[in-house]
Amino acid sequence: MAESVVASPCFCRSRSRSRAHTPPPHSRSLTLRITPTFTSPIHHKPPSLFPRNPPPFVLVPSPATPTAASALDSDVPRPRVGTAQGSSPPAERSRQWDSLTAKFAASSNIPFLLLQLPQIILNARNLLSGNHSALLAVPWLGMLTGLLGNLSLLSYFIKKREKEAVVVQTLGVVSTYVVVSQLAIGRAMPVPIFLVTSLVVAAGLLLNFSKYFRLLPPSLWSFWEDFIAIGGLSVLPQVMWSTFVPYIPHSILPGSIACFIAFVAVLMARTGKLSEKGVRFVGAISGWTATLLFMWMPVSQMWTNFLNPDNIKGLSASSMLLAMIGNGLMIPRALFIRDFMWFVGSSWAALFYGYANIACLYSFNCISREFFLGATAGLVSWIGIALWRDMAAYGYNTPLRSIKELVFGP
Repeated sequence: MAESVVASPCFCRSRSRSRAHTPPPHSRSLTLRITPTFTSPIHHKPPSLFPRNPPPFVLVPSPATPTAASALDSDVPRPRVGTAQGSSPPAERSRQWDSLTAKFAASSNIPFLLLQLPQIILNARNLLSGNHSALLAVPWLGMLTGLLGNLSLLSYFIKKREKEAVVVQTLGVVSTYVVVSQLAIGRAMPVPIFLVTSLVVAAGLLLNFSKYFRLLPPSLWSFWEDFIAIGGLSVLPQVMWSTFVPYIPHSILPGSIACFIAFVAVLMARTGKLSEKGVRFVGAISGWTATLLFMWMPVSQMWTNFLNPDNIKGLSASSMLLAMIGNGLMIPRALFIRDFMWFVGSSWAALFYGYANIACLYSFNCISREFFLGATAGLVSWIGIALWRDMAAYGYNTPLRSIKELVFGP
């Protein structure tokens, strides 16, 4: 009967030595299986070290182990951890932590939904009562910026096939669009801009989910990626500039210059005039600009708090706590799959948008000491648990190695 032998670096002393091969990132490891041909037991001959008809070599997939990706390769889908029996304890812990982090990311929908729902209900009440002027308090430009950021991140996670994060960003797109629609109904937003926004949102959702279910031609997806890359890079410097108006003059020059640079970069990437690293950099623009847009939100809020300290009393402590919890729940997943961009965005939002505003509220005696200490202990404990469990899942001795792989790659 045919016998299967699994080749390894220490296969046999009498055979030729084989060098250990390290599988590339984002690929399943392959095991070399040697299947000898069948020989009759009656006419059995001793095996030769150099047979005339060598046995066939069959590449059999072996259980995958966690692999780290470099920061530039964050948009590449990461293989799932294998499910074969008899695996080592670190592999078993990896599967468990992989499943838990995915559930944490999915559960972040709850605080994010609760964060947007009160604004939707308030807008609906104002519309029903005819108080359309109250909707002017909601800046439609800020909502539009957030909508573009959600669409860009939706495309990013669709490409990575992180379904839990896809659900989070889809919920963000839909809930923000509902608010934008209410502003348009109440004449708090120009109707032509709302119509263009509706077209972009409809096209974006259709293209993204066609890509997810593998129904979209690559050419259409490339066009959509170019569109969100140019749009995101145009909006980001304009929003940053507008934050400091009237201390600096109002101008559309930053957005115009960035739009031109983005257009030229995308054109050079598509015509093959950039290096491979340059093409990868242009491909990552849309995700990074969306992340930086969301990272700029707490900077803008803290700048407003600095200029008008009395306005900080208008901040809702529960809303800041929900923002901290929602972003904090995605930190373990981003760390586990070594997605540097996702980790930076989630950590920044949890620390500087949620927790920093809670600290500001506490410094102005707007919340109790127990509330502040509870939020502090919860955030520090959660980050510590994420680092410790990730270290155990990869079988490392120190969490610093996880951080090193996250930033610099394996």
